[in-house]
Order: sequence, then structure tokens, then C-alpha cells
Amino acid sequence: MRGALLGLSVSLALCCCVLGWDGGVEGQDTTGVQTQVRQAGPVVHGREWEEEREDVMMDDPGVEEIKPKKKKSIEEVEAARAKKAAEKEAKAKKQKANKAPKAPKPTKKPKATKAPKKLKATKAPKATKAPKATKAPKATKAPKVTKPKATKGSKTTAWKEEGVKPVTRIPSLEEDEEKLLIELGWDRLDSRPSGHTPLSAGSKTLTEHGQDYWDTKQETTVPWYEEYDYADLAAKQLEEEAEKARKEKEEKVKWLRKKWEEEEEERLRKIPVHAEPKKCPPLGLESHRVDDDQLLASSQSHHGFSAQRGRLNMQSSGNEEGVYGGAWCAEPEEKNHWFEVDARREVEFTGVIVQGRNSDTAEDFVSTFYVSFSNDSRDWTVLHDGYAEWLFYGNVDRDSPVMVQFDWPTVARYIRVLPQSWNGSLCLRVEVMACQLTSSFRSENEVNPTDNLDFRHHNYKDMRQMMKVINEECPNITRIYNIGKSSAGLKMYAMEISDNPGEHQTGEPEFRYTAGLHGNEALGRELLLLLMQFMCKEYNENNPRVRRLVEGVRIHLVPSLNPDAYELAYEMGSEMGNWGLGHWTEEGYDIFQNFPDLNSVLWGAEDRGWVPRIVPNHHIPLPENFLNGSVALETKAIINWMERTPFVLGANLQGGEKVVAYPFDMQRPPKATGTLGSRRELRPGVNHEMNEETWARMQRQNGDALRETSDDTMFRWLAMSYAHSHLTMTETQRGSCHTDDISGGQGIINRASWKPVVGSMNDFSYLHTNCFELSVFLGCDKFPHESELPLEWENNREALLSFIEQVHRGIKGIVRDMEGKPLANATISVDGVKHDVKTAAAGDYWRLLNPGEYRVTARVDGHTLQTRLCIVGYDSGATPCSFTLAKSNWDRIKQIMVLHGKRPIRLVTKAPPRVGSDISGGSVGSVDATKTGATGGMGGTSANSHNAERLRRLRLMRLRKMHQQRLRYNFSTTTPVATTTTTAAPTTTAELETESTTSWYDSWFPVESSYTEPTPAEVFTEIQESEPTQDYTFEYKFEDY
Repeated sequence: MRGALLGLSVSLALCCCVLGWDGGVEGQDTTGVQTQVRQAGPVVHGREWEEEREDVMMDDPGVEEIKPKKKKSIEEVEAARAKKAAEKEAKAKKQKANKAPKAPKPTKKPKATKAPKKLKATKAPKATKAPKATKAPKATKAPKVTKPKATKGSKTTAWKEEGVKPVTRIPSLEEDEEKLLIELGWDRLDSRPSGHTPLSAGSKTLTEHGQDYWDTKQETTVPWYEEYDYADLAAKQLEEEAEKARKEKEEKVKWLRKKWEEEEEERLRKIPVHAEPKKCPPLGLESHRVDDDQLLASSQSHHGFSAQRGRLNMQSSGNEEGVYGGAWCAEPEEKNHWFEVDARREVEFTGVIVQGRNSDTAEDFVSTFYVSFSNDSRDWTVLHDGYAEWLFYGNVDRDSPVMVQFDWPTVARYIRVLPQSWNGSLCLRVEVMACQLTSSFRSENEVNPTDNLDFRHHNYKDMRQMMKVINEECPNITRIYNIGKSSAGLKMYAMEISDNPGEHQTGEPEFRYTAGLHGNEALGRELLLLLMQFMCKEYNENNPRVRRLVEGVRIHLVPSLNPDAYELAYEMGSEMGNWGLGHWTEEGYDIFQNFPDLNSVLWGAEDRGWVPRIVPNHHIPLPENFLNGSVALETKAIINWMERTPFVLGANLQGGEKVVAYPFDMQRPPKATGTLGSRRELRPGVNHEMNEETWARMQRQNGDALRETSDDTMFRWLAMSYAHSHLTMTETQRGSCHTDDISGGQGIINRASWKPVVGSMNDFSYLHTNCFELSVFLGCDKFPHESELPLEWENNREALLSFIEQVHRGIKGIVRDMEGKPLANATISVDGVKHDVKTAAAGDYWRLLNPGEYRVTARVDGHTLQTRLCIVGYDSGATPCSFTLAKSNWDRIKQIMVLHGKRPIRLVTKAPPRVGSDISGGSVGSVDATKTGATGGMGGTSANSHNAERLRRLRLMRLRKMHQQRLRYNFSTTTPVATTTTTAAPTTTAELETESTTSWYDSWFPVESSYTEPTPAEVFTEIQESEPTQDYTFEYKFEDY
């Protein structure tokens, strides 16, 4: 190894001497040799070369890093060089076989280190000068892709032409060794120094070439410095550098993006974020399952805006200064505001629902807020979204609820809403969404129903499918039909449950449950669907109670009377529809208040004394052109359904309160006072100088009479039968939904004394049909959550069944004629009750009555009336009370009245035959003697009879006038029993006997006991002052008397 190094140093010294001599003779610069020698330095000084290489790599990132290699011996270098030359020759041979032959270039000898290169088509081959004999040939470097090696002059020229300085590339270790050998002239045998050490026997000489080398020796070659277009190379180099920079930039951006995504993914992995927020039912602020003592607030602006008023959909009383405000409102002077809910145990809070204040004038609502949690109500933690405190956005109006859901549930006992910004005053209504944790303690939200039913909300399509499934399960007791269509074309389906569906059985009462009058009151709809499932299931399982109901009552269930509005509320979902969304029909009608006002017709007739002779107290006809006015299509369909089905009892299920309301729903206005004279006529014998204050006090004392029906006690019993069978309706110690207790602890109320309405469905059903109907308000939450349906079914199941059983309370029977044929539309009257009912088409009737003894009368046109004593007991089941009526000649009497213009029929006296007269026309001598003597007696008797007739007529005129006054001012009169009397005229042997019969209308106006016969002067005075006899302007019916 030392010998090799010594030989290399001697060779370098000789080379320097030769190059120095050549440079002195030819005048050439030796900087190139010195540079090459310096470039060979890294072989010896490896550490310095490595440091310089690192500096270059830092300056130019495009230069690839070259690791220093171990120094090779001369033999290894020769072997590597020979191998490389052989590879180049093989490559050149391959290229020569692929391209066309070219003309020989004898001017230049091919170099061993350079492979043949394809010439450019645009350049002609040029001959170069032959090298001088005294100068050793200078080896050139093969052109690289980056920049070919050129002389100093050519470099300067290229830089000037292109205006770009070429980039210098640092050669590799092999290239330095090859360049050094070329400089030393070891590539040719004749250029080696005389003192050079010969190669080893196994090495190949540098001058040995293959046959292909000498074949191409005669080819003409172009100088390497004229073979390339330096301008194109510079531009190409710039493009490559720009492309490389762009790629590096893109790679860097991709790397940074990937790194950010990995960091974000790692951060999100640490946060327990759920793919979908957990859905939980409401805690129960709106439904009042959360008590008042569980609500707390930082302050209140008014005693009517306390924290207890901050429940979702809380309604105000209408008085802005009253104690029942429409929301919780904070004191404006306070700085920190909060509304707190205590769940009384740890739960999973998943969201809150916020709403503005219920008011007709103010527009108050919260716009943004925070939410915080605590387990001890002292240390509070504000909910974070991963970066900062989570600010939620609230309402944009006062009525629409807004729900905000947390990305992950938070387990705590207390929750607070912290308002940050608001519109108007700071007022808020809240509902909290929470799930109960698994615990051994039972919660109100966790109900395990005993009935296997479908507890979920059903839209129109689901409801129809559900009814179809029930009908297929119980085809022998169910029937589906529709009572009409809505304004949007949806059918109002009804299900009949009976042992003989589709047919009215004689003696079987008809019952109905209706729901969905207001589309957003969904609880009644679902309860009726559950009742259908329950009755079908229990009937198939031979439940005796259900079988008794199915076989004894024809039940009609209509779950949705306003299907259009329900679809709108269903799309919004539970808790998200406001108090009025879906309340009205598609056309804007409130179906419950869209019926004709028959109350005013009845009360007006009673004030005028037209009841029952002119206006009946039952089945009052519809006002003229009512159906052509502003009436909803749904209302018309319901009226037609009521008229063609003889319902006895019914109830409509509503929401928004928890109470049972019974008629009248409309409050009767007080009687008009009129003038003082009319009041004297109205109240004879009373001090007519009473002032208006006394009159108003008397009206207030009799206020119940202005709201009650004739069957008020029966309605109260029906209402209590439902309210007291309900599990929670009578628990009114906490008050009602929006105010204090309105039912007095009984769970029932007269609608007119609570919220009177005009033209209600209940009043119309009572006055136009036989049906007694009530309104059942099922709860404070109109559209409860699906999870609350099992609880609501348990609360209402017994009440629903018990109310159906009340249809058998009272009397029932059939009205027939003497031949056994049923009499339809016969009137059934009960003494002491000013409300009658009619028989159905089959002659059967049902009259709801409380236990007691009643005198019941049945009457019908063309038949004599019949009265019976019927006793109603406390046992279950109605008391049978049937009637059989005989025919009468009343039809002939009405014909005679029509012939006489409906005027009183005058008496026509018929003289009997004279005594002793010969009727056959023979002589009557014996009688002639007495005829003249009797003439004077006849004249006196005729005058007296005429006088008595005139007095009787005057008396009748006076009595008729007094009776009309009584009818006009609503004096109660008793209906007398029609009697017929016969009065014999005074007769003598010389007088004719005259039979006088009282007219049939005389019995209407009985003579008072204090009546005295007027004197002749009074008679003549009254005749002069009396008015002429008036005709009767109304039609009489036998059933009225």
C-alpha cells in the first residue's frame, strides 16, 4: 500500500513538471490542471472534502449527496475503467445498430471514454484542427444532462448569449479518477511516462479496443463543443428547476396538510364525540312532571314572571299585570342571569329547548346563551365545544321553540341556562332533554305498560295502516269507514267496534269518541289508536268486560277529525311545534267552534215564550243558509255524520289542560232590561223602581242558571265518571297547567264559566241531536314525546272504558203503535227536565238520567200521548220504559182548522124539534094552542142567550190578551188537561132546550179563581177599548199539549 502511494506521488510530480513545461512553451494557463489536482484532494483529505460537500449540499439542494469512498489501488482503478469502457462500447454498438449509417469523419479519432452521440439534423459536420505534436492531447469530459464542459471562451459566450449563468456540478469520485488518468495520459500506451510501473499480468491494457472501435475510426465526428445548443440546454435546465421547485412546494403543502390532519384526528380522538347526538325525552317542564320547587332563577321582574312560569308553552292569562305571566322574566338591573332546573337525581342532559314570552304585545326572547352543569348547585362548569365555552343561538321570535343539542351527554343533577343576549326584555320559557340513568329507583319516565301495544306517533299513512291491521285481526267486530274528506282531500277515517258492525241494532245505544279537532293535540289521536288495539286484543282473549262493551254498545272511534293540520304538526315533531301550529284547518277554521250557534236561538225563543210551542227545546233546526256560509268542509262532514247516526253519548279528546269540561260552552247573556214599563209588565207585583245595580246583583246571584243546561246534574256525573277514573286528573293541589286550580279539586268544570266559546261542538250536539257530549282535556302537553305514551295510556285506560259504560245509565225503550209498528221521531219528555229526545228510525230511544223516579211522556203526531212512571236505580244497565200509543182524530181536526184559516171554530146552536110537533108533517092541533103562549118566553130566552154569548166572548178576549202577555215576557204557565163541559140552558115546558159546548180552544186560557163577572157598563167600555180579534200566526201540534 505504501508503494502504491509512493508511486502515485511520483507520477503526480512528473505530470506537474510536464504540464508546466507545456504551459510555458504554448503560453497556456495551468489553472485547469491545478483545479483538477485540487479536485483529487478528497481522496487524501477525506474529512475536508466531506465538510466542503456538506456546504455545497446546503447551498444547492439540487445536488445529490455523495458519500466519500475508500481509496482504490491502481489495479482496481484500471479494472473499473476497463469495465466501464466495455459497457460504453456495447452501448455504442447497440445505438449504431438502431440508427442509419453516417458518413465517416476522419478528422478526429474517437475517444475511448466518449460514446457516439446522435448529431442534430440542423447542423452540418465541421472539421476540427489537428492537435499539435508538441502538446499532449487534453482529455475532455462527456457532456452531462445538466451542463456540458466547455472552454473558458465558450462559457463566456454562452453566458452572454443566454443571460443565465450555468450551474457548476461537483464531479463524483470516479469522474475525478478518470479525469486524472486522462490528464496523466495513461489512456494511451504511447503517452505513458517512461518510468511508469507496468500493469499486472491479469489487467487489460488501455489501448486494447474491439473491432467496432476501429470500424468507427474513419467516421467524421463533430467537436463536442459544437454538438450542443447551449441556449436550449439553459432553457431546459430552467424549466427543470422550476418544475422541481413546484413539485417540492406541492410536496411540502401535502406534507403540511397531512401533518395537520393527523394532529386534528389525534385531537378529535381524545374528545368523546358521538357520531349522532343522543336523543332523550323531555324532563317534564311542559307536562308538569317537574314540580314548581324544582325551578329556580336568579331574579324576577314581576311577581307574575317567576321561575315557575318558565315552562315551555306556558300561556299567560292575558293580563300583563296579573300573576300569571307568559314566561320567566329577569330583573333588568341584575348582571348575572340564570334559570336553573333541579332533576333531583343525576341524569344525562342532551339538550334544551328555549322559547320566548307568550304575550299579545311584547316581543321578548333570548338570542344567545350558555349552558352550565353542577352536582351540588355550588360549583358550576360551563359546557365547552373543545375550543372555548359553547355559545348557543336561541330564538328569533317569541313563539317558535328552538332546540339545541349537545354533541355528547353530560351527567349532572343541575342545569342552568345563562342568557347572554336578548330582544326586548329578558324573558324565557324552557324545556330540558334528559335521559334517566340505569338505577334501581323507578322514574316517572320509565313505565312498563302491561299491554303489548304500539306506543308511537302515527302519521296519516301509519294511522291508516294501523287501522287496517286491526280490522284484519278482528274482522268480525270491526269496520272501517270514513265520514268525509278534509279540505286537502284526506279522508277522515272512523272505526266501528260492535258485535254486528255496519248495522244499527234495535235497543243498542250508539257511542262515539272523537279526537284531532286540533291537529297539534296528538295525545287523543294516539289514545284512540291504542284503544282500538286494546279492545281487539282483549276481545280475542275473552276479556269479559270488553266483550260486554262490544256486544252491548255500538262504538265509533274517529282518531283524526283534522288530518291536514296533524300532518303539519307531525313534520315539526314533538316539542317543536308552538301552541298554535296545526291548531286550525287548511282553510283557517277552528273545527270545535265552527258549528251553528243554536244557543242564541233557544234562549231568544225562551225569552219570548215560544218554547216549546213554536221553537222546540230539542233538535233545533239549522239556521237558514248556514251550510252555504263560512263553514269548514270538516264541519259539514261531522254534522252529516251526527244527523244520520243516533248517538247517545260521546266525548272529544283535546289537550293543553287537564280537566273535563261539560256544556253549556257558551254563556247566556243577561236579559234585556228594556223600559221601565216593560219591566213592570215583566215582573208584576214587584217594586219596579229598582236601580240597575240591584238588577245586576240579581243576575250575578243567578249566574249558574245562565250557564247550566237542563241536564246539568247528568253532565256533572258524566264528567266526574271520567275525571275520577283518571289516575292523575283530580290531583290538582299543584294547580292547573297555566293558572291555579280551576276545577275545585274535582277535575271537572263548566266550559262557560271557564273559557266560553260560541258555536261549540258540544252545545250543537246537545241542542240538535240526542247526544250528550263533553270535552276531555288530557294534559298540559298537547304533543307529548313518544316515550310518554305508555304513561298516558296507563293514566287514561280505565277512564276511557268507564265513560263508555255510562251510556247504559238512565232509561231506554221502544215506542210502538197499537199494531206493534215502531214509531220514529216520537218525542220523549221527562217532567222537570226541559229537554226532550226523539226516537230513532227503529222506534227505540235512550234517555240519560240519574237515579230517581220520573214521569215520562211519549207523543207523536196522529196518536194519543201516553205517560208512564219510570224508576232509575243504581244498578248497572238502563231501565226499560217502552210505550204503546193509540191513533187519534187529530189529523181530521187539523184539516178543519186549515179550512177555517186556523181561526177559532164558532159554535153553531142546533134547535131541537118542538114538543108535540109532528115530525112526519101531520097536524099538531094540540100544540098550536100553546104556541102563541110560548112566544113571549122565547123572545126573553133568546135575548138572554145573546147577552151571555157576548159576555163570554169578551171574557175570552181579555184572557187571551193576558195570556199573550205572559208568553211574551216568559211567565211560566202550567199545561192544563183538556176537558169538555156541558151546560144546560134554562128550560120550561114552553122553551126549546139548547145544548152549549165549550170550544176546544177554551181550555188554553183557564179562568182565574179571582175572576168576577163584569158589569154591563164595563162590558160596553171594554168593547169600545178592545182590539179586534187577532188570527193565530203559528201552527199547533198535538204533541205540544
